[in-house]
Amino acid sequence: MYSEKVMDHFSNPRNVGEIETANAIGEVGNPKCGDIMKIYMQIDDETKTITDVKFKTFGCGAAVATSSMATEMVKGKTIDEALKITNLAVAEALDGLPPVKMHCSNLAQEAIHSAIADYYKRKGIEPDFIQKCDGCCSSCHNHDHEHEIEE
Repeated sequence: MYSEKVMDHFSNPRNVGEIETANAIGEVGNPKCGDIMKIYMQIDDETKTITDVKFKTFGCGAAVATSSMATEMVKGKTIDEALKITNLAVAEALDGLPPVKMHCSNLAQEAIHSAIADYYKRKGIEPDFIQKCDGCCSSCHNHDHEHEIEE
């Protein structure tokens, strides 16, 4: 059912914890399944690079695994690079997820976006350009929103 990578990231999650001095914090949840992800980032103000990232997740094994993989994928990336990480990229990096668990990869992507939005809000910048859920699945119930990226 689960790939070896999913099981590894669930059994040995990377970057667990919180960053006391984080300048970007994102928290998202799925009311349908009860998963909650909180991601803490330290972003360098000059280079806009994510220098450290940690997470705390309450949820199933797939939620823990996608959180762990997402932190691995964003660490060392610029904000722009991190915003391009999709839920499908997270799932692919874990060698796939069962269809009923794809919502966990959506939460991982949304948590990254939420943390980066928080970073900009702390800087006094309204993060309207950050894409939210695009309604690509039926698990998040966010299909009634219009989401456009302004560049």
